[in-house]
Amino acid sequence: MEVKEEELIRCPVCSAVNIDKQRENFCRRCGTLIYKHMRFSTQKSWAFLITAIIAYIPANLYPMLITSKFGIVEGSTIMGGIILLWEQGSEPIAVIIFFASIFIPILKFLILIYLLISVKYPMRKNRKIDKHKMYYITEAIGPWSMIDVFVVAILAALIHLANIEIVAGTAATAFALSVFFTLLAAHAFDERLIKRI
Repeated sequence: MEVKEEELIRCPVCSAVNIDKQRENFCRRCGTLIYKHMRFSTQKSWAFLITAIIAYIPANLYPMLITSKFGIVEGSTIMGGIILLWEQGSEPIAVIIFFASIFIPILKFLILIYLLISVKYPMRKNRKIDKHKMYYITEAIGPWSMIDVFVVAILAALIHLANIEIVAGTAATAFALSVFFTLLAAHAFDERLIKRI
């Protein structure tokens, strides 16, 4: 009798290979209850991704940078900072921060949502390569999302003038959490599922 690879499951305790009986499976060697990996494969990734999206909302609504100058306190959101930089003639920096803080996180959210949905509801089989590339894009661009937080940290550390104080706002913490949970969502996604689509 020929058994397909999809019908085989490995015991997490003793590593024995067992045939999936499509119900409760017990290891033939040690008797441990085992389950097919795909049943629980995307839940962690979805949980991390939803948490990242929730954290991204206050990251854009609250101030990223709070400046206190001569007793006047001003807060600047991510988008407000980008517009201010653009108006002051720092277009390259504004573009870099826009891509790192707005474009890249949203792109990662959309790619991960697409991958997670396509695993659950397979569409075309000839798109395997594209999905692998998309997954590797999320891995490659992930750290670049932290540029905004690094800028705030550098500014707060470097500027020690008597009348100017720069501190990180609530958005900096929310943004760092969003990036962190997006990275976890990408790492929790089981790349092997793409091969089965």
